[in-house]
Amino acid sequence: MPKVGMEPVRRKALIDAAIAAIGERGSLDVTMSEIAGRAGVSAALAHHYFGAKDELLQETMRHILRELGRDVAAALHGVTEPRARLTALIAVNFAHNQFSAGTIAAWLAFYVEAQRSEPMRRLLRIYARRLHSNLMDALCQLLIAEEARQTAEGVAALIDGLYIRCALRSAAPDAVNAIALVEDYLDHKLSRRRN
Repeated sequence: MPKVGMEPVRRKALIDAAIAAIGERGSLDVTMSEIAGRAGVSAALAHHYFGAKDELLQETMRHILRELGRDVAAALHGVTEPRARLTALIAVNFAHNQFSAGTIAAWLAFYVEAQRSEPMRRLLRIYARRLHSNLMDALCQLLIAEEARQTAEGVAALIDGLYIRCALRSAAPDAVNAIALVEDYLDHKLSRRRN
């Protein structure tokens, strides 16, 4: 008989195990048995909670997006000045819990999976729209509309690109340099407007 109240704990353990397995393997080529073993549960229980592996992977992506959304909300809470909001957005994308080796590998694997999976593609579109919206909210207060749009696209491309480059290297993620690179681009775009 299952223990009452254990389902959320086990589901979270399976999601964390999926991120770790994907991070270690560098792809979605992991089995439910492998993920379940890492989580300390049986493969049958993993299937009970999530059904197929694709459903677990989609829930893992949702989990990563929810965590990022919570982190963004916390970082922006009480920050009203547009440039400070942009700095907070950039920093949160490279925070330790977001820019860790396992999470970076999971993001890359999800990007690849989105090429064949409409549910994954939809989740990545949600992420992209949220990032764009948050950037535009601040940038529209600093730049004219077209410049704001181009700058938002540039910042988003740098963030995504830095994740991809990090996933393809064997070195540990370097958040300090990643933030500095994005901030430098943003400063350049904003200074051109002031001149």
